Amino acid sequence: MMTRRIAFTVNGKDHTLEVDVRESLLDVLRNRLDLTGVKKGCAVGECGACTVLIDGEPFDTCIYLAVWADGKEIRTIEGEAKEGKLSRVQEAFLEEAAVQCGFCTPGLVMTTTALVESGQSYTKEEIKRELSGHMCRCTGYHNIIKAAEKVLDENAGKVHDCCGKCHQ
Repeated sequence: MMTRRIAFTVNGKDHTLEVDVRESLLDVLRNRLDLTGVKKGCAVGECGACTVLIDGEPFDTCIYLAVWADGKEIRTIEGEAKEGKLSRVQEAFLEEAAVQCGFCTPGLVMTTTALVESGQSYTKEEIKRELSGHMCRCTGYHNIIKAAEKVLDENAGKVHDCCGKCHQ
């Protein structure tokens, strides 16, 4: 087995690990860092259940090698609530009943968070396209799209404390 030492930040906490060069970031997050909000769905990059933000961009961790995360900033669903308060995206998902079984929800929340933090405006069709890498077998997507639209509309043109990257 060939290993490599990597250092990265997850939800604001620095980590240094020795990883198998073939190990997925999904397996490292779930099995080594106990971040089980990152769901193992299809394991081939099709369902989006394992989506996290890497340097602010959504990625499927099942097809992202852990060694590629060296030096990166990673955010998982566990890092979204602050001091026991849900993020606005998480609240919108609850308000719009966009959560049923919850398996796909972390990945959808993370992708929606990336959209909000981009500072861009999105049409309904663009939101659908951006979330198209996620499979949900429970909600039928209508409420998920409503939740994303709601929080994007609320945040249009604002600069956010979360990332400082958004545009006015």
